[in-house]
Formats: sequence, C-alpha cells, structure tokens
Amino acid sequence: MGSRSSLQSSPSVDADVGADTDAGEQQPPPPPWREIVGSNDWDNLLDPLNLNLRQLILRCGDFCQATYDAFNNDANSKFAGSSRYGRKSFFQKVLLQDAQNYQEVSCFLYATARVSVPEAFLLHSLARDGSWDRESNWIGYTAVTTDEYSVSIGRREIYVAFRGTSRNYEWVNILGAQLEPATEFDEDEGSSPKVMLGWLTMYTSDDPNSQFTKQSARSQLLATMKRLREKYAGEELSVILTGHSLGACLAILAAFDLVENRVVSETTPVTAIVFGSPQVGNRAFDDRVKSLSNLKILHVRNKIDLLTHYPGPLLGYVSTSTTDLVIDTRVRIIIQSRLKT
Repeated sequence: MGSRSSLQSSPSVDADVGADTDAGEQQPPPPPWREIVGSNDWDNLLDPLNLNLRQLILRCGDFCQATYDAFNNDANSKFAGSSRYGRKSFFQKVLLQDAQNYQEVSCFLYATARVSVPEAFLLHSLARDGSWDRESNWIGYTAVTTDEYSVSIGRREIYVAFRGTSRNYEWVNILGAQLEPATEFDEDEGSSPKVMLGWLTMYTSDDPNSQFTKQSARSQLLATMKRLREKYAGEELSVILTGHSLGACLAILAAFDLVENRVVSETTPVTAIVFGSPQVGNRAFDDRVKSLSNLKILHVRNKIDLLTHYPGPLLGYVSTSTTDLVIDTRVRIIIQSRLKT
C-alpha cells in the first residue's frame, strides 16, 4: 500500500479542510458529509479532488495499511496469521496516534477457507509448540468513533477494514475464477448476479474446530453490525468499508451484503472505498450494486495495475464500483464516473 499520509490535521470527513489557504481568497464551504461518502456519486468532488474527500481516502488508506503493519507474517512464530497488537492499543501500535483520539477498535475479524488457499492470504504457522490457530487468520477489524467525537460531528461513523496481501500474485490462479450466485436466492443462471467463488469462500467459510472462526468472517461482521446498530439506536450512522487487493474484494462483498440483506437501515449510507481491487463479479452483480441507492463504491486504482483487470471479460467479469478514481502514476489523475457511461 505504500507509505502512510498523516491525518492529524482533520479527522472528520466533513471537517473544514477547505478553509482559507490564501489570505485573499475565500474558499467555498465544505460539501455535506453525505456527499463526501458518495450520496451524489462524488459528482464535482473528483476533478479537482475535494480536500475533504481526499482526507477520507487517506484515512481509508491508513486503515488498510494498518492491517499489513499489524499482521504477523512470520511463519516460524506460533502466532503466525494473527494480529501483533490487541484492540485497545491497536491504533497506537500501528502509529496512528491521531486515530486513537477519535476511533476505538470494536472487534477483530477472522477468516478461514473450506478449500486450500495459498499462503499469500492464509498463513499457517510452522511452529511445533502449539500454534494459536492453524486454520484461521486475522482478516481485519471494525472501528467506531468515540462518544465525544460522534457528538461533535453529529453522527456515529463505523469503519470496517479488510486485510489484503502484499505477496506474489500466485493466489489469483489458485483461487480460481468460477462464478457463483451472489446470494442464496439467486438462480444459477447467466443473467443472475454472480461473484468469484474464491472471494465468496473467504467471506463465508467457517471452521467449527477453530476458536476464532466457528463463525465465518461474514457472520462475525453481521453480528458486529447488528450489535452496533442496537447499541447506537437513535443515532445517525455512517458505514465505511475499505481494503486493498483481496481486502478490497471482501470490502465490496461485505458492503453489498450489508445493504442487500438490510443489515443496516435503508437511510444509512454504506460506502466502500477500495484500492487496487480485482474484479469481483459479473455484469449482473455490478448492475445490482448500482441499483442499491444507499450503497456507493469508490475504486481508487492505478491505471498500470494489471491486477484490477483480473479475472477479465472473457471469464464473464467486469469491474464493480459506482465511481473510479484512476491514478496513472506515470502521468496524472484521471476521473471516470461509471454511472455516466
């Protein structure tokens, strides 16, 4: 994911980062927070890139990077595949000191798989003296704004960050590109919404013998969201999911799941801000995503990143997002609003 950018100047998605930058020039007021999280498909916020939106994108990038920094990838450790840090000290340990002032890690998420997957994503400990859990990996976390901060911004923000992989890309071939129905109610037909079996397997697999994945990552997330929704009943909520690479695919699946199955209220905005995501499903899945009014997906991708074109149209896949922010590191930023094409 690269180096982390500081968020210390303004933690809120609607903070006035657009204040006067020139003593003689009055800057326009910041847009409403719902527009920052995509209510208007980021219209007029991408070119030039709105500073409040930029701040949110950087924060999501930081939260993604934190999953890499915290992950124990030492296969010789009996704690391989776990988080190096606990929930209470998480943001401090990954050097997001500012985040710990307004965010609290609510829970950790864990994943397993019913099929063999490469160590690029599920790492298994080689230690002989009692691994913490040989079949499960720490996959991410949920974070919630503190009471004091929530009062100051007028809503409760819930973040969900999924871990990706920074290893080689052999996993894309091992997981396979078979399409599966996106929901249990969809028929197995070419015109029905479908997603890649590999992403779905990671999201929905459980292991009754594991202490951490007796419930799948999906079940863990849905239970957490239900608990938070009940805990903060009466408050205005905003849900933002993020991830890089495989984590981006999981973030898209989870965001769709939360809205499609009405885990959150129809008035609650659910936004996925993802980085370098492979293609998740077919055209029907992308159409279904676009039909959900409170679901928005901003895909930040590098034009020269080949992974974002995998598995490809020949296998029935298309990119899934409502808006793309395409960064060509060789030239400049290019804006593509996929709703208008």
